[in-house]
Formats: sequence, C-alpha cells, structure tokens
Amino acid sequence: MRRLRIRIAYDGAGFQGWQSQQGRGAIQDLVEDAIASLTGQRVRIHSAGRTDAGVHALGQEAHFDLPSNIRIPCEKWPEALNTKLPPQIRVMRCHVVSPTFHARFSAVAKTYRYEIRLGRILPPHEYNRVWLVPMPLDIHLLYKGLAAFRGRHDFRSFAANRGSLEPDTVREIFQATAVARGKRLSIIFKGDGFLYRMVRLMVGGLVQMAAGRMTFDGITQLIDPPTDSKAKCTFCAPACGLTLVRVFYSNTKSPAA
Repeated sequence: MRRLRIRIAYDGAGFQGWQSQQGRGAIQDLVEDAIASLTGQRVRIHSAGRTDAGVHALGQEAHFDLPSNIRIPCEKWPEALNTKLPPQIRVMRCHVVSPTFHARFSAVAKTYRYEIRLGRILPPHEYNRVWLVPMPLDIHLLYKGLAAFRGRHDFRSFAANRGSLEPDTVREIFQATAVARGKRLSIIFKGDGFLYRMVRLMVGGLVQMAAGRMTFDGITQLIDPPTDSKAKCTFCAPACGLTLVRVFYSNTKSPAA
C-alpha cells in the first residue's frame, strides 16, 4: 500500500461541507468519486478536519491508501484528479508519506481566516466569501478581545453541540490577530486545534462586543468558565466568511511561529 497526502482548495459555497453525506454531495464524496474514476477502486480519504457547509479552504489536507498495483505517479495525481472534479474544488499538490502519517492525528496546528466587510453594500465578487457587517465596530476593542483568546484556555463556551460532548475542550491559541484594510477586516486564528464552530463563535462574540452588544467582561467570562457553568456564546458568525488556510505538521514551520 502507498499512502498519499493531498492538499485541497475549495470554494465551499453550494456544497454540504467536507464530510461525506448520504446524498454524496459533500466535498469528501466528490474527491473519493474522482479517485474511484481513476483507479476503479473505492477508497476512503481522511482529512485534517471537517468544514461546515459554506466554509472554504486553501489548504485542507487529506490522505488515502492505494494498493501498490495502481501505478499513477505521485506528481500526476493533482492534474488527474482535477479533470474529474468540479472547478470549485482543486487538488493543489500530492506526495507519498509514511504509513504512520495521519492527516488529522498528525496535525499540530491549523490557521483559519475570517473575512468581514464593514458597511451596507457587499461587492458582488465578495458574495459567499465575506460577512457583511452593517453596524459600526470599535476596532480597538475588538483587538483587545482577540488578545484575551491567546494562550491555553478551556473554550467549551465557544463550542456548538455536534450531538455528543467533546471530552477535552482545552485548546491553545498561538495567534489571534486582525488586519484592517479600508472596509475589509481579516481575523486570523492559529491554534493547536479548534472545537466545532469555535472560530465562528469567537468571531461572532467579538463582533457583538465591538458593536456594543456585549461587554469585554462578558467575553472574558466565557473563557475558562467555572466547571458548573453552562454559559455559551450564542452568536455564531456565518460560514461564508471562514477559510481554512493551512494545516501544520511536525515537519513544517513551528506552530507558534
């Protein structure tokens, strides 16, 4: 068996998210179908993580195993798969990895970016890629809120319910920054892992605070909550502004860099 690692970029608008669905309309399904059409065999691919419907990716990572009798050279896989995939999904690179590599469990960090446009009119080329926020925001207060997320914390108040309780809700955020360019605001999070909808809930809370609808203390009290606390951040930013930028492994740049 050969284990191949692929990097995938996709525009998540119009798809049912990454994870395989019964109707086979998810991105994982389409990539698996493309592999099957080239090899005549169905294989399961394993990703670094699931992205929700509408969420985009520049650097989703995945791996799959192939019998050694399939002779397609590694460097030919991106072009071959892309001929079978819709234009919104592209395999960017492929290489052979150790049988012990796992796209999810070998990852040491991930970077997500969330895009916001401030104003009342969304340019058409930003449709399904940016969250339009019409109310004025206190950007300095938003920066202050971002700083509170940095470090190792219990983020269970910033996790949505996926049907079962997450056994460990402690995560370390290495980077939480924002870059403002005119009316565009990019929020970047880099951490050792993220809970279900964690980034969208953090962004939602930050925007509510910066709009004067939540206090700074209200945000910080949700970080590392008491054991018996059931408090939750209740405002989730829409999926359209979120992009998985990169997944880091131990042989890539330091996660804290």
